[in-house]
Amino acid sequence: MDNVVIAQKAEFSYTSVMADGLKVARKAIDGLSLEIRKGSYTAILGPNGSGKSTLAKLINVLEIPEAGSVTVFGVDTRDEDEFWEIRENCACVFQNPDNQIVGTIVEEDVAFGPENLGIPNPELRNRVDNALKDVGIFELAKRQAASLSGGQKQKLAIAGALAMQPSILILDESTAMLDPNSRDEFLDVVDKMRRTKDLTVITITHDMSEAARCDDIFVIENGKVSMHGSPSEIFSDDYRITAAGLELPTHIKLTSEIAKSVGVRLKPEQLESEDSCVKAICDLISKAHVTSAAAPRQETPRQRGRKILSVEGLDYSYDDGKTKALDSINLDIYEGEVLAIVGKSGCGKTTLISHLNAIFRPQKGDVKLFLEDRTLSASDKKDVKAMRENVGLVFQYPEYQLFEETVFKDIAYGLRKMGLSESEQRTRVHEAAKAVGLTETHLVKSPFDMSGGQKRRAAMAGVLAMRPKILVLDEPAAGLDPRGRKNMFGIIENLRREGTTVVLVSHNMDEAAAYADRICCIGGGKVLAVDTPEKLFADEDKLKEMQIACPKLFAFSNRVKCALRGLIPGVEFESPRKSAEDEAESILRACAAAVGGGTGNA
Repeated sequence: MDNVVIAQKAEFSYTSVMADGLKVARKAIDGLSLEIRKGSYTAILGPNGSGKSTLAKLINVLEIPEAGSVTVFGVDTRDEDEFWEIRENCACVFQNPDNQIVGTIVEEDVAFGPENLGIPNPELRNRVDNALKDVGIFELAKRQAASLSGGQKQKLAIAGALAMQPSILILDESTAMLDPNSRDEFLDVVDKMRRTKDLTVITITHDMSEAARCDDIFVIENGKVSMHGSPSEIFSDDYRITAAGLELPTHIKLTSEIAKSVGVRLKPEQLESEDSCVKAICDLISKAHVTSAAAPRQETPRQRGRKILSVEGLDYSYDDGKTKALDSINLDIYEGEVLAIVGKSGCGKTTLISHLNAIFRPQKGDVKLFLEDRTLSASDKKDVKAMRENVGLVFQYPEYQLFEETVFKDIAYGLRKMGLSESEQRTRVHEAAKAVGLTETHLVKSPFDMSGGQKRRAAMAGVLAMRPKILVLDEPAAGLDPRGRKNMFGIIENLRREGTTVVLVSHNMDEAAAYADRICCIGGGKVLAVDTPEKLFADEDKLKEMQIACPKLFAFSNRVKCALRGLIPGVEFESPRKSAEDEAESILRACAAAVGGGTGNA
């Protein structure tokens, strides 16, 4: 059979119950048709709420189409006598691993699926060990699953799926919480399994670089397929990709910006890989008449404010001292800055930020908050309440912070605990909602009927309503589509302009480079480096030593510049810029200067 998944005019709706009891149906899949080839690596792209996750549930028989059909392995998913065959051969890993972890111990959780399939030992033991090795957490086999970091839990959920040895593997934003190195290592494992074991991989992702690795791409909008083709075909249509709320992979974006500047339209075959993009740029610059490009916008360094928070000699261990999560951490945070904290999954990032507002109390060392009139200490029990009011924390899974029947009540919860009057509560709720882009319509909704991006905004609004001096965000843009990520960082930038200090944990190095004033690299519970993005990412050898990934834009731009130095003698490039548009201008300016404004022929 050539096609393992066939959807024909499939439809599916969700029903929401409003605050007044009225039931409202929302169509998630609306006449969707597609075919997925056996052994293919297929990406499903689309904005949040477009129906991607619902499609995954229809394929894995977690939902049944209301109209039309979905056929998997030649079996109609509505056939109750046969659907277990689909379940046994189709594994799905969703974005939030906590919803999939059932075992107390790591290795027990990985064994759960194959054990239920009746896999005997020693094959069961081999499957568990191999799956843990494939995702890089074999050494954690005996650990309590609940003690793992968010990224480690995601690896555990993936290992559980791999141990099933499925014929179809569906990854629904399942790499969103992995650090870049871990994500690339895992995708390499998946690609190897696909080629050696005839595995069909379906990845639902907002990471365009991950999509560029695939054979086939379907773009879904409003429950329908709006685009279908190879990555080079899909990403050669910049206008339609942008209109769909998506973005180009970084290497294609930079190539496209240079092509636009020299007035050339690229062909899909020029965008098939990073190598072809480097060649395309060299061809464009060598053949075109390169004239002086506009000067890139100057990125003026922000003035550093006063020290507002200090971490001093902080140690923290789990499992009664057996697992050291933080080891002599020293870090100063300054008023009005955006500080990004980056590092491998499990390196201690979430443990560190949990100390910043005294959710975790220091076992050794201290965290101090410097207000205008006094200094608060996380080690002093009487200061804890004030620290939590002044340092707001939004975790990576916002649904864990939402529990009231309406969004308004959820945002107001902390204000009620503070004893504020109802009029003051209303003022602050509307102020916070406006700051994160929530409307009056959102405020009367149940928080559980909102999209992932809206839940994140509601959780953030609940913290902002407290008017904290410092806002700490754990992976604020993970799982959001490109438009949602851009909006989220627009909110963060507005908050910074209004004087809020922002600390954000991120695995996206390009976002850290673009939006942070400084970046703190954590490894093995220690601070490895703290510096500006320009200085930190300038030394690729040091980044490798720290196991920190270089931003995709910086890394690809360095490849381009290396190739252009061989093409244009004496060309001198400036430091990398934070956007593809500015970097394209900077590269063209350097080439124009080297050839005196004439042709770029070497």
